[in-house]
Amino acid sequence: MRHYNVFLEVDGSQVRVGEIKGYSSEDAFFSYSKEYITRNDSRAISVSLPIQDEPFSPEQTKVFFDGLLPEGFMRKSIATNMHLDENDYLSILYNLGKECLGAIRIDESDELQESWYEAITSEQVEKLAAEGTTKSTEIVIKTHLSLTGASGKVGLYYDDKEGKWYLPGGLAPSTHIVKQSHVRLDGIVTNEQLSMLAARKCGIDIPESFIVNAGKGIDSEVLFATKRYDRIIDETSPMIGKLKRPYRIHQEDFAQAMGIASFEKYEREDRNYAEKMFEIIRNYTRSPLEDQLRLWNRIVYNFVLGNTDAHIKNYSLLYDPHMGGISLAPAYDMLSTVIYESATRDMSFNIGGIRNLDSIDEERFKLMAARVGIGEKIAMTNYHKVLDRFENAVKESAQELQELGFDNALDIAERIIMARKEIL
Repeated sequence: MRHYNVFLEVDGSQVRVGEIKGYSSEDAFFSYSKEYITRNDSRAISVSLPIQDEPFSPEQTKVFFDGLLPEGFMRKSIATNMHLDENDYLSILYNLGKECLGAIRIDESDELQESWYEAITSEQVEKLAAEGTTKSTEIVIKTHLSLTGASGKVGLYYDDKEGKWYLPGGLAPSTHIVKQSHVRLDGIVTNEQLSMLAARKCGIDIPESFIVNAGKGIDSEVLFATKRYDRIIDETSPMIGKLKRPYRIHQEDFAQAMGIASFEKYEREDRNYAEKMFEIIRNYTRSPLEDQLRLWNRIVYNFVLGNTDAHIKNYSLLYDPHMGGISLAPAYDMLSTVIYESATRDMSFNIGGIRNLDSIDEERFKLMAARVGIGEKIAMTNYHKVLDRFENAVKESAQELQELGFDNALDIAERIIMARKEIL
């Protein structure tokens, strides 16, 4: 029988919260330890996994822990390199679970490992940009790091004072998520940075991000870097060599919180994902009124942006460093998908009962406001604020990127604005 310990970092300390036991990925179950349950400060690691004495079912266990892993081609590539079945989430999790999104760690032993950072040369960064999934798979396996999603992405440490990148080793946390460009979608890195900058100008809370230019700014020479909001460095941070070690902050995406498997992240058959998201915010977050409006504004922004890939794993909950409260995490993975001919015209979950982008209008948002429990007046006031700011926000962001040397930003901005006019 396999037996894996589940640790949670709280205030910089590794706390054993429970264990996963089972003969395979099909029968493995998670349970909280008695020692953790009896602690005065014990907190659930997921909305879908409340503190209880009884073990959780294999299905509940798989939904949460499989939700920590990469998906799609990235997962297949990792499994192939490790000589594992891509459906054997437990084995992949054991191999990659030393550094996950949030503050969870999976390990057989209670003993802490060493931590270190290995400097990366500019040539290695250039190779990461150029080689696609091959290089990112190599880094993911080497660093035992698990990041959700289907795109090629790795976790790296960035020393902004020196402008240098490092590979985390052992139990060392990363500070940034670095994504590669997509060979079939032109300008996707510029698209995402432009969309994120415009989101901030529309009042959306986003993490810091920037484009890593390893050459002349063309698709095969750029990477998209996002500062991790689930990692914090402050004056109390310990040192690993000459670098400050970040504290891990726990988070979970809405698929995990709702107990929905990753392969069901796109809504089907009117399962009312949006209503469930708002219900979780009302019941669990520290500032439910504020967080509901923040979530509403994001959904409106993704609509006008034409982001049909804004599924429930692209919205998350962030726990505070002491695990004492929950809030809506900053927005991430925002880009205009509809500027690409291959993209679907269906949103990832229904808005006012429908998903087709071209059929959604103001009335559908009014209906959605009623369904999710937000007053129509405040909901539509925020709806119009986002729409009114959008075009100028896109143009201003494109201009900023062009001044940094990304000449394709103006073309992408024009395509986004044209798509927006078609939508509205």
